Amino acid sequence: MENKKALAYVALAIVCVLWGTTYLALRVGVTQFPPFLFSVLRFLLAGPILIGIMLAGGRKIPGRQVLFNQAIGGLLMVTLGISIVGWAEVHVSSGVAAIICCMMPIWTIIINLIANKEERPTPMIVVGLLMGLGGIVLIFSEHLVEFSKPEYTTGIVSIFLANLCWALGTFWVKKKNTGTDPFMNAGLQMLFGGLLLLPVSLLFDNYSSIQWSGEILFSLGYLVLIGSVAAYACYFYAIGKLPMTIVTLYAYINPMIAVILGWLVLDEKLNSKILVAILITLLGIYLVNKGYQWKAASAKTPDLNKLALKKP
Repeated sequence: MENKKALAYVALAIVCVLWGTTYLALRVGVTQFPPFLFSVLRFLLAGPILIGIMLAGGRKIPGRQVLFNQAIGGLLMVTLGISIVGWAEVHVSSGVAAIICCMMPIWTIIINLIANKEERPTPMIVVGLLMGLGGIVLIFSEHLVEFSKPEYTTGIVSIFLANLCWALGTFWVKKKNTGTDPFMNAGLQMLFGGLLLLPVSLLFDNYSSIQWSGEILFSLGYLVLIGSVAAYACYFYAIGKLPMTIVTLYAYINPMIAVILGWLVLDEKLNSKILVAILITLLGIYLVNKGYQWKAASAKTPDLNKLALKKP
């Protein structure tokens, strides 16, 4: 059991790093290609690839109920989640999109407060999440002025709603996928999500603007193999083994990865203000993990007062 939990943390670390690199690749694709069609191609390639790998390894296609659950998950997380963020990045920079998407853990807390008493956060967990969010906002504080521009309004609202859909989808699969194969589930969700996105693409995309280039092919290939097949499978493995609020901490780390990559690759600014913000975010993540450790420990510790009241 401990080995599986350790592997789940490794999977989550992979998600934190890989999804931190996808904002740039996604922006390259959707600004040079019909955005919804770009996501359709991404997920209709990634889904069958992952399903094929699972079938080759001896796994089987699950029954109707499991397929239905994956279709709902694909609708919420792929069709209404990732794909809407991709469309919005035509109008909103990848950095601003990262800020909004780091709200994901806050949505998760709200959903848990409403529907899930088992993972109700403690005050320390809430403080940690808010501290992490504050660190991310501080990192991108120089971009906040862009929120006041009228042309960003539609994109910003869309990303907020897409982020909520992703949180709802995460909650759904966490509850419905117990005891099922996380990797097969991930492939099915991408497949269903891509199929459900097809009519959206037909309605809103301008197919006459299609032009292929090396940049589009590279970004599509990267998002299919790295951002989808590898990272998406790791994400659902982590969801099955770890508390949902811990898994959603990837949304804090992704923007930090983007900042560091920008500094290393594009010589972007990395000053003392950003370093302090990164430390604040890491402290927030530490508090969340510590809060869950204490919560788990207290749940295993018997209440001595109640035991004393019991008759022998």
